[in-house]
Amino acid sequence: MSSKTVKDTYVIMHELVLPNDTNLLGNVLGGRVMHLMDMCAAMSAFKHARSAVVTASVDQLDFLAPAKKGDIMILKSSVNFTGRSSMEVGVRIESENPKTGNIHHTASAYLTFVSINDNGNPQKVEEITAETNAELRRYAEGKARYIDRKNRKKSKKQ
Repeated sequence: MSSKTVKDTYVIMHELVLPNDTNLLGNVLGGRVMHLMDMCAAMSAFKHARSAVVTASVDQLDFLAPAKKGDIMILKSSVNFTGRSSMEVGVRIESENPKTGNIHHTASAYLTFVSINDNGNPQKVEEITAETNAELRRYAEGKARYIDRKNRKKSKKQ
């Protein structure tokens, strides 16, 4: 199989935080953030696998600062690392105040997706090629998390 680059998997989404997306404090609901994060990450995985993909896990979802009603949420994702049939996708969310232009890092997470064939079974994905220093760092960190996830899964089966 050939290799694809990380930049081939880049996705950027923008979402306006509306009143129905917020809690009583005017902050975006965590579940809404998770939904958008899953959608953005799934598009990166889909762009890489070019097949149906399913969410297998979410690692280390950190809510760092609230996005407020009226803010623009900016979601960025790309594939960090690939296993046999899985892909780790990193997602970063920032919120922008459209009046001031101030941007805050709102949330980050790592999601694992599995490529699925027409019979509903996992299928092999192409390797990802990291090119920049940041991509190489994320690849190495993603590989370490991949190994850790495999070890955790193995220990749960015992």
